[in-house]
Amino acid sequence: MTLARRSVLTGTAALALVPAAARADAKRQSLVDQSLGTAQKVITGKDFPDALKMMSKARGVLIVPELVQGGFILGAAGGRGVLMSRTGKDNWSYPAFYGMGSGSIGLQIGGKVSEIVFIILTEKGLQAILDHKFKVGAEAGVTMVAVGAGFEGATTGAAGADILAFANSNGLFAGVSLEGSYIDADNDWNALYYGAGATGRAIVVDRRYSNPGAEPIRQFFARW
Repeated sequence: MTLARRSVLTGTAALALVPAAARADAKRQSLVDQSLGTAQKVITGKDFPDALKMMSKARGVLIVPELVQGGFILGAAGGRGVLMSRTGKDNWSYPAFYGMGSGSIGLQIGGKVSEIVFIILTEKGLQAILDHKFKVGAEAGVTMVAVGAGFEGATTGAAGADILAFANSNGLFAGVSLEGSYIDADNDWNALYYGAGATGRAIVVDRRYSNPGAEPIRQFFARW
């Protein structure tokens, strides 16, 4: 093979890798952007009148812009989201990627897509999610209350709750049942977005990583 031919093939191979890398970055950035859109809709929208009231007390947030649930009678569910923590007014971490899923989430017919914003009100609630795979309804001493779109009263009905889940669902039935679902860090995605060694705790608690693509969502939460 001639040197010129080898150079052409090498250059072609290198160019072929660029779109794949760009798509990979775009995939994670898209989730960050979708999470911002969901946060704006839920926290400042008219369908969740209590969400905004709770932000002054928030220790952190977990945003899942698309939790897909399907099947008949017993269904599976899955989705990804981002977790952020606050250490003081206007001081929010960069978002860490988390996965959410379950082999069975409630009784259902048909399927739906849910947008969920978890407002984490206590240090206990935040640490429970950070420390291990968090299972809704099975964590000793951690209370989660789910609130559907259009329902008021979260500020009074959820007294003592560690986490409030504001859920907006589209599909063949209204509402979302979170019992039995799990939440866990997606450290493969964290490393791809931030760099080698990035974990949920390293991003959210230790604040060792940053990405300029996440600045808009941090600026949104800096209001509270």
